[in-house]
Amino acid sequence: MSSMKSQKPVTVLDFQRMKREQRKITMLTAYDATFARLLDSAGTDVLLVGDSLGMVVQGKANTLQVTVDQMIYHGVAVSSAVQRAHVTVDMPFMSYHISVEDAVRNAGRLVTEGGAHSVKLEGGRERAETIRAIVAAQIPVLGHVGLTPQSFHTQGGFRVQGRGDEAAAQVLEDALAVEEAGAWGVVLEGIPAPLAQQISRELKVPTIGIGAGNGCDGQVLVIYDLLGMDEDFQPRFVRRYAELGRTIRKAVGGYIDDVRSGFFPSEEHSFGPSSARRTKSAASASLSSEYGPKDTSAA
Repeated sequence: MSSMKSQKPVTVLDFQRMKREQRKITMLTAYDATFARLLDSAGTDVLLVGDSLGMVVQGKANTLQVTVDQMIYHGVAVSSAVQRAHVTVDMPFMSYHISVEDAVRNAGRLVTEGGAHSVKLEGGRERAETIRAIVAAQIPVLGHVGLTPQSFHTQGGFRVQGRGDEAAAQVLEDALAVEEAGAWGVVLEGIPAPLAQQISRELKVPTIGIGAGNGCDGQVLVIYDLLGMDEDFQPRFVRRYAELGRTIRKAVGGYIDDVRSGFFPSEEHSFGPSSARRTKSAASASLSSEYGPKDTSAA
């Protein structure tokens, strides 16, 4: 893999080109600098700072309690670690529902304070005016239709949307309205695969699917789901590429056993006595060196 430093940052114009060239877009969620750095260096096109953090980071039952300030906090953590990937940050519940002016102001905060390259918001025809205003303020917008988690209560929970001719037509109209309002792309969540494929054909902007089949222009998953970090959460639309929940539990169990038995820390992981002849600054420099990486040269 070539160095990320040699690659240009991904922009919304690149996504339009990828759709024309039929190259799939990859998106994953990220909530902190460590994961952002890893996912970026692996070549992920888009990092979504999702309000899903309310569930997978904060442990809540849904996303409705996440605030703008919290999204800014996590946006800074992710954007500061990225060299190539495009960073889009979710606009949380009630940050764009009260007025268009309020929505533009909050979107601006996510960019200027949170480091977002674009913002994502949920809704179709009813959000077209809001999307149009945010785009007019020079802030790119990613739309989101179908199953919209912030509509948890009105949609009757996390349920597949767009089943039946009338419901499918409504999802298609929503996607077209989001595109017409100026969004650079549309997330299609929790809708039948044939409907997602139809929408992807009709839209000129890219579609990013989650629980929407293989006919979209790209795919997104929550990184913790992809890595299998919650062994009890196994929705149909998720493919696990690792079982880190099991691995982490085993590693921590080994640490606990070693501490309790006195095996850790061993002499290898301990510091020797300081020389009395060392100056204070020399001792400080030595400690800093021991705490830091042993070899920072390139492999």
